[in-house]
Amino acid sequence: MIKLIDLIRLAGVQLADFKIHCATGMGPTPLEAFFDGSFRQWQEHQNQKNFQCEHVLSLIHLGGDRWLFPGVYAVEGVARGTWKESPCYRYSTRELDGLEHLTGKAIVQFDKTFRASYLRGEKYVDRLLVAAIREQRMTIGDFPGYNSVLLSYHMLKTVLREANPSWRTGLANVAGVYVITDISDGKLYVGSAFGGEGIWQRWSEYAKTGHGGNKELRALLRQNGDGYADSFQFSLLEVCDLSSSDDYVLARESHWKTVLRSREFGLNRS
Repeated sequence: MIKLIDLIRLAGVQLADFKIHCATGMGPTPLEAFFDGSFRQWQEHQNQKNFQCEHVLSLIHLGGDRWLFPGVYAVEGVARGTWKESPCYRYSTRELDGLEHLTGKAIVQFDKTFRASYLRGEKYVDRLLVAAIREQRMTIGDFPGYNSVLLSYHMLKTVLREANPSWRTGLANVAGVYVITDISDGKLYVGSAFGGEGIWQRWSEYAKTGHGGNKELRALLRQNGDGYADSFQFSLLEVCDLSSSDDYVLARESHWKTVLRSREFGLNRS
């Protein structure tokens, strides 16, 4: 397999003193940030002075020894700042031009068996091998089917903002019962959607506000800040035909609240 650095050099991009950033993390994940176009800003917030170098060659973990190449960034400055109400170092960076044929398309094989995420480039760059180059830039992808819907709040906002056609078709044509999981403590909120554009319309309200008008979720955001919505994960429990009566869908919602005990131990109050 060819080395990633060889393809970068063939594109006329020469790296000076550089680091390899193996990006992982949550709330949002780096892949989610890449999908919604905010990876550079996501990467610029660091807990330590991790980018004491001229260039950053970034990788986003996909799983196992596979990584997505999201670009190379020139480091132009750093200052103290805050990120999600915590102190941080905020870098100013600029994505280098000329690598559009690789950005979001190159899948890199890198067997990283250690925890460090900020690596000296000259030590590890020869181990970054190109396993594949996609024809199209990696995106959220097509609607996976009702039994496989699992979206973080960040991903939900991206899907709704972009009005992803396959997702809209899938979610706008069904009513049903959904569950929101607070991944910080595992508590569940069970809700339902019917009429109009079904699940799509109801989830659009969550994408706008974080709480969708639910008293329990609004109270959580009031207590913990609007950013707490990043702890919410959305999935479907049951889908129904849009022609189903409101009473039928509400009865199914009540059934799932009983099954999951979300009134007693979760975020439902009725």
